[in-house]
Amino acid sequence: MTFFRLLVVIVGSLLSYQIVYSHTYRVDFSVIGFFTALLLTLYVFYLVSQLKKIPLRTILGGLIGLLVGLFIANLLFHGVLFNLFDDPKVNFIFYIFIYSLFAYAAIEVGLRKGDEFDLLQSLAIKGAKGADKLVDTSVIIDGRIADLTETGFLEGTLLVPQFILQELQFIADSADALKRTRGRRGLDILKRMQNQAFVQIRIIDDDIPRIKEVDAKLVALARKLSAKIVTNDFNLNKVADLQGVAVLNINQLAEALKPVILPGESLTVTIMKEGKEPQQGVGYLDDGTMVVVDHAKQMLGETIGVEVTSVLQTTAGRMIFARQA
Repeated sequence: MTFFRLLVVIVGSLLSYQIVYSHTYRVDFSVIGFFTALLLTLYVFYLVSQLKKIPLRTILGGLIGLLVGLFIANLLFHGVLFNLFDDPKVNFIFYIFIYSLFAYAAIEVGLRKGDEFDLLQSLAIKGAKGADKLVDTSVIIDGRIADLTETGFLEGTLLVPQFILQELQFIADSADALKRTRGRRGLDILKRMQNQAFVQIRIIDDDIPRIKEVDAKLVALARKLSAKIVTNDFNLNKVADLQGVAVLNINQLAEALKPVILPGESLTVTIMKEGKEPQQGVGYLDDGTMVVVDHAKQMLGETIGVEVTSVLQTTAGRMIFARQA
């Protein structure tokens, strides 16, 4: 790419030199043409590199502003100010001034206000309103979301803001080995989801610059885009609920899918540790549900049959109380 740009600069400058020389037969003018083309080409490459960093909606806002400004200038000049001066040269200069002034003003307004319009969303092909979903860092690292999208239970467009991607990269580059592993796992999960059929992963540049904290930024962006948030973060869930943002919590889904267990049912569990109360033993079902068994403290490491006495549902999950069968 660098070689191609260098070739364009050299060829464009030489062509400019030749064109000027063929019309003027003066070397000094041709040299000026050469360096003018050289500087202009370099500036165009610089401008293109800068535009890559600007969100598409901002560029579209500027272009729309330019068109509106030129349209207003055209109406004003031809309707009111046409031939205002007797001298044609003065009229031409005034013509250029009016168009330049309105074009500049409209571009400024378009660039500044472009972020307030949901241009990308209006151009994108969407299903029902609110079908898009914003994904937070914790649910990507968790990994279960990839299984949900693979089965088709979670479909549509998943939006991953750049600041979430940057947070994942920051975790993946951490000096802490555990954090580094979690971050790299999250990036692998995203890559895996990009190749799935039922979901589309879209990286977006949308941001809320005035907000620094990632979770608050995500909630504000969800409100702006009328999108849902996919997470497994309990605190983020609560904050989003308070602000009227719909949340799809993977943990709540997993809890809802756990089989219903009623008092009197029989289970088989392995006693893993002592309970908080005297003589209690604690085991776990395959789905991670804690089972507290009375008078099982002396049976650590043993697999026993128990009878359910009660089930307690808490914000942290479900707990089952049982006694030996």
